[in-house]
Amino acid sequence: MTRTQAVAAGDAPYDRILVAALFADFDYRRFLEKEIVKALEARGAEAVAMTSMTDTRTVLNRETVVDRVAQAGADAVLVMQLVDYEARAKIRDANPEATYNYWPTYWYNVFEVELTEYVEPEYIQFTDSVQLSAAAYSVASEQRVWAIETDFSMEQDMEFGMDYELFVDEAEAIVRAVARDDLIR
Repeated sequence: MTRTQAVAAGDAPYDRILVAALFADFDYRRFLEKEIVKALEARGAEAVAMTSMTDTRTVLNRETVVDRVAQAGADAVLVMQLVDYEARAKIRDANPEATYNYWPTYWYNVFEVELTEYVEPEYIQFTDSVQLSAAAYSVASEQRVWAIETDFSMEQDMEFGMDYELFVDEAEAIVRAVARDDLIR
């Protein structure tokens, strides 16, 4: 489900956008910002990721953002924020396999049986419900000019790690909405 706030900016479309994700995990911030920057640049807009201008020790507050906006020469800031996150975990059986061999014995209708089972350890499967908010702020007016909120669910196996395609898909969806609402050329 997606909800969008109408554009209220007179200075759109924007030419240079600072992209900032506000998550606790620096790597997740970097992954999403990188993919949004790629998607924006594919549509002809200039974009800079906040994580390319900060490190893990940098405290993200208003002063930091204002400083990075000046460094980047941005005329808009696109901010992504995690609104809600819920995870459910289930233990799943791996694919057990068995070989079954039998052969006749000396006695009539009596067989010897050998059963070998190959059992892999169980793994944890997560079902996550995520609500993400993205908002664009005009540097000139210092006001929020656009916002979108998305809800999505994903399944991932602990054994295989995080699926990076989630970042790519979400970045493309955000940039598609930004382009649809004429925030970029």
